[in-house]
Amino acid sequence: MSTFYKICLCLVIIGGLNWGLVGLFNFNLVNWICGGFNWVGRIIYILVGIAAVCCIPLLGKECDYEN
Repeated sequence: MSTFYKICLCLVIIGGLNWGLVGLFNFNLVNWICGGFNWVGRIIYILVGIAAVCCIPLLGKECDYEN
C-alpha cells in the first residue's frame, strides 16, 4: 500500500472515530480541537471526505500485511 493510501486511510479512520464520538456521546472532537465550527474544522472535514473517496479503490484490493 502506498503512502498516499495510508494517509487517506488514517484520515478516514479519524473521521470514523469522530462520528462514533458524535453518535455515542454527542461530542464532536474536530470542533472541540478547532474551537468550534470554523474554517479549520471545515478544511479537516473536506480532507476526510476527499480521503474517503480516494479509498474507494482499496475495496477491490486484497490485503497485503507483509509490506
